[in-house]
Order: sequence, then structure tokens, then C-alpha cells
Amino acid sequence: MAFYIALNDEANDLLATSPFALLVGMVLDQQIPMERAFIAPYLLSARLGGELSPKRLLEMDIAEVEKVFGEKPALHRFPASMAKRVVEVARIVEDTYGGDASAIWRDAKDGEDLMKRLMSLPGFGKDKAKIFTALLGKQVGLEVPGWQSACDPFGQEGTFMSVADIVDAESMTQVRNFKQAMKAAKK
Repeated sequence: MAFYIALNDEANDLLATSPFALLVGMVLDQQIPMERAFIAPYLLSARLGGELSPKRLLEMDIAEVEKVFGEKPALHRFPASMAKRVVEVARIVEDTYGGDASAIWRDAKDGEDLMKRLMSLPGFGKDKAKIFTALLGKQVGLEVPGWQSACDPFGQEGTFMSVADIVDAESMTQVRNFKQAMKAAKK
């Protein structure tokens, strides 16, 4: 699997090889541009000396994690609160899933179970859980029965609604256009 979301080859490689990095990118995907959210795990990994894992984050004092998030350029518009949220997610991944973020989706019995697992994570509401499920299904090869119906409409083929649909520059433009049209319709 190859990602395009972060607009940076090394960051996209990390997303493709580290389920925890992919999860962190999704946690951070709010109130900042998509590519900024998904490059953040790579930048965080670099700031931590190359290791991004739940265990590594949990070994650190929360004030130190906040400091790392706040280094220029900050990893998020709200570095302190997002540092805390990522550490909370790391704790759940470590305590509930043995440090293996992919167990969240790999071991889900069906799409509904996966949605429940994701919505139990800090910062994951229904739409974010649906979008992440669609991302897993469309780009990671998720094999959980019923994933598409659980994340409807984001799991539909041929749509350009979210990060789940971004595979190149053209699809990124289409997703941006869709999001702008949705914002305009709300006004």
C-alpha cells in the first residue's frame, strides 16, 4: 500500500508501515489541513529519535510530549491538547491491544464492532470513525465483513469525500473541492 495523504514520501512510507502512525494521523486530522495532520506522525517520530510507538510515548512525561508537539513547527494548531489526546490513544492501544494499533481493526468481528472500537478512542466521533474505516478499507486492504456499510457513505467506491479517497494530486483536489462545497452549503 502506498499513501499520498501527507504529500511527503517519507511520511507516507511511515503511514504505510506503522499502523500507530496512521492512527495518530487520523487523531490529528481536525482543524488543520489533511496533509499537515498526516505528516505529523513522521515529524513526531523524527523528534522522538525515530521511534513512534505507544510504549515510547507512555514512557515520557506528558509535559515532555507536549513540548515535542509544540516545537516549531508545531505538530497541530492545538499542540498541548492534541499531545494529551495522542497519549490517551497510545494508552488504549498499549493496554487494550497489546501495543498493536492494527489489532483495533484486524481483530474486529465486523464493521459495527470496528466502529465501536474506533468510537471508543479519544477524538473519534461517528464521522471520524467512518472515515478511518473507509481509509482502512480502500487503502489498507481491510478484510472486516461489513466495513463498507458501517462507514457509509465514505466507503462507497468512486467518491471523493475524505482522506480515504486521496491517492494522488487529482483525488486530493477533488476531496478539497467536495469539502469546500459542503462548507459553502452549510452557510
